[in-house]
Amino acid sequence: MSSTLLETTRASHEEVERLERLIVKEFQNDLTSSKDRLLQSHRVRNMIDTIASTSHKLVDIYEDKDHARKDEIAALGGQTASGTNVFSAFYDRLKEIREYHRRHPAARVVDVEEQYEALLKEEPVIEFTGEEAHGKYLDLHELYNQYINAKFGMPRSGKKESEDSHIEYSTYLNLFSQPQKIDRKLKLTRQYREYTQNLLEYLVYFFQRTEPLQDLDKIFSKVVTEFEEQWKDGKVTGWGGGQDTGPVPAQDTSIDLDYYTTVEELMQVGLEKLKEALASLGLKTGGTLQQRAERLFLTKHIPLEKLEKKHFAKGSRVPVQNGAAALKENINSKEVALMEAKIIKLCTLLSETIERTKENVEKKQALTYEEMESERQEEEMQAESESDDDDQQIYNPLKLPMGWDGKPIPYWLYKLHGLGQEFKCEICGNYSYWGRRAYERHFKEFRHQHGMRCLNIPNTKNFNEITSIEEAKELWKRIQERQGINKWRPDLEEEYEDKEGNIYNKKTFTDLQRQGLI
Repeated sequence: MSSTLLETTRASHEEVERLERLIVKEFQNDLTSSKDRLLQSHRVRNMIDTIASTSHKLVDIYEDKDHARKDEIAALGGQTASGTNVFSAFYDRLKEIREYHRRHPAARVVDVEEQYEALLKEEPVIEFTGEEAHGKYLDLHELYNQYINAKFGMPRSGKKESEDSHIEYSTYLNLFSQPQKIDRKLKLTRQYREYTQNLLEYLVYFFQRTEPLQDLDKIFSKVVTEFEEQWKDGKVTGWGGGQDTGPVPAQDTSIDLDYYTTVEELMQVGLEKLKEALASLGLKTGGTLQQRAERLFLTKHIPLEKLEKKHFAKGSRVPVQNGAAALKENINSKEVALMEAKIIKLCTLLSETIERTKENVEKKQALTYEEMESERQEEEMQAESESDDDDQQIYNPLKLPMGWDGKPIPYWLYKLHGLGQEFKCEICGNYSYWGRRAYERHFKEFRHQHGMRCLNIPNTKNFNEITSIEEAKELWKRIQERQGINKWRPDLEEEYEDKEGNIYNKKTFTDLQRQGLI
């Protein structure tokens, strides 16, 4: 029956509204375990994706590029080529409805509420490795192996390469989020580019699985905007100036030629530094100290591509094609630097997970295999018990009071405090107190004090254990009679003052005066 375009529009709007209400209902559930919260986030993400796709369809319908919606509205109004006939359009539509029900007599009304409520009970399939433990930890072992087997992952100590010289996995967890510490020359290799790409793909995939409600495209767009500004200004950490178009002596060597005005001044640098500077530019490194200084000093005023070939070493690339090669190298550098910026942003967002991973790795290093297996089983059983606690009804046949953890207290504690005894207090409005301890304590609480004030009776120790209104009134009457509160007693209540300003009642003042003390 929803074959018409208008009915499809109505059904799409209804679907969007139902999904929005379901999302609100889903977030009203207070979940305790991290696994349940993760499943909840994925359910909500699936609903949001459905809303987005349905909204795109509605936009296409309202744009009406093929004028199908306009024609259908016109047909509903009875507009035809011969004129307007509302009644014929109405009866034609009525005939279609009757014909549909005649052909489908067993058609039943589908309860859409049940169909949508089933979405709240759905458990999305999320793929995690055993090391990731449902998103609690990172699993970077493959990337760690790729890192230590590459030149940029070797220790900088200058020792020969050996298995003992490789960094440990726990150390790698501190280093992978700091790509700016790697030498720029090593970043331009294909090996580092592949490693950076694999690391970025893993972090993106992990972030999407653990934080499905985060808008990663929006986060990355902000990262790209900030990166473009920094690259343009040459402020990207670990890359220096972003707009390099070729090898610049002041950057590629440790010698800044701007500080030297003559060859003699440059000769003071020394043979080794001149050799390193010439080698980095692809020039010949042989000759005397003066020849090396003269060869390097040429690059201060003459670009490398205009130098004669005799100055370059054999096998080195003469920068004749400097423009295209430098541009390509700059583009590659920019792509790698952008990937690094995204990795740093993701590591900032996943900082808590990285810290948990470090702690988990350090803890595992101190455990045996049997201890790790038993701990893993305990975690699985604990996660299952947490998820089952909400579903299972609490078994409490003796109707014991609930403790601080939401479970019935032990029976021995119930008997110890006498919680099976009920004490009713008429002054408190026939409120029931369970156990002798609660009953004795309630005489000092607000409920009982308020009841005594309503009776115009002071809540003193004389009225402890009195719960009946009549008994309280009778006792108060006897106390008043015994104390004579309604009679004037001048011996006790009439006051006198001596010369020093001390106050006495009449009886005390008379006794002291007779004794000659006043």
